[in-house]
Amino acid sequence: MKKVLGLGNALTDILMLVTDEDIKALGISKGSMNHISLEQSADLQHNFSSTRKSMTAGGSAANTINAIASLGGQASFVGKLGHDEIGDFFRQDMLRNGVNPIFLHSVLPSGYCTVLITPDGERTFCTYLGASGSITEEDIVPGIFSGYDIFHIEGYMVQNHTVIEKAVRLAKEQGLQVSLDMSSFNIINENKEFLDNIIRNYVNIIFANEDEALAYTNLAPEAALDAMAERCDIAIVKVGKRGSLVKRGHEKYLIPAICTNCVDSTGAGDYYAAGFLYGLAQGCDLKSCADMGTLTAGRVCEVLGAKLTEETWTEVKGLCSLILATER
Repeated sequence: MKKVLGLGNALTDILMLVTDEDIKALGISKGSMNHISLEQSADLQHNFSSTRKSMTAGGSAANTINAIASLGGQASFVGKLGHDEIGDFFRQDMLRNGVNPIFLHSVLPSGYCTVLITPDGERTFCTYLGASGSITEEDIVPGIFSGYDIFHIEGYMVQNHTVIEKAVRLAKEQGLQVSLDMSSFNIINENKEFLDNIIRNYVNIIFANEDEALAYTNLAPEAALDAMAERCDIAIVKVGKRGSLVKRGHEKYLIPAICTNCVDSTGAGDYYAAGFLYGLAQGCDLKSCADMGTLTAGRVCEVLGAKLTEETWTEVKGLCSLILATER
């Protein structure tokens, strides 16, 4: 089995159910990712003080790595934490899931993300990066990549150009496949030239939803898939309730979605990447990888937050084993 290394923002998610009117009142775009200061984050918590909240370890790449480990894969995560309760919560969660964490430390408070979930399951992120956003170029050293086969990064880190460029360059120099989850359409719009450069030169696998694919290519999903597949080895465009489009070379699939009752789409894209990369690490063909991604994404949409119970993981692992057995 191949080993997967993730790099991303080590963020604890604070989940809240809100209305569309609440989002409009904040003056932000529904479904967007917004960087906010520590003071703004405190104000946000105060404004929704009467709203029921739940807390879970999050961050896009961290969700993916946690899910790969929960599926039985070999996965590690590189992130930066502060010396505080939120940092301890995040660290213990990763260890419980079987992840091999590689944590850097900062004098800043640990980062956290307020996730505003509307009744349709859409989520809007208000993120205080804190320690998680203080990773520097000097933190990224060649030894981090030793012994790994796949390197997964989240688009939320693309704004840190020097860190991402050094990371993908070192990964490629050491023979790793590079996987990128585009993460957010507004980040793509702000970093399109840089993003296109690293995709063309370093990235093997791209994960995008239809909004992100549109922001990157200015094309509708199928045409965007074709354009993206010309720039890397494997392109995936997730098209919501319709499922996902997957392409490698001349091989192309539409994989129907699996979700009986969408409660919250938080983590769906991260879990899709997890199932897909788990299949890739097992040596599966393209369709089987996409089937596993679809399965894990569908299950996480049925719960609030990006965490599944042990019972559900047992079910998901059993279904993945069936996919593997059918292929082999």
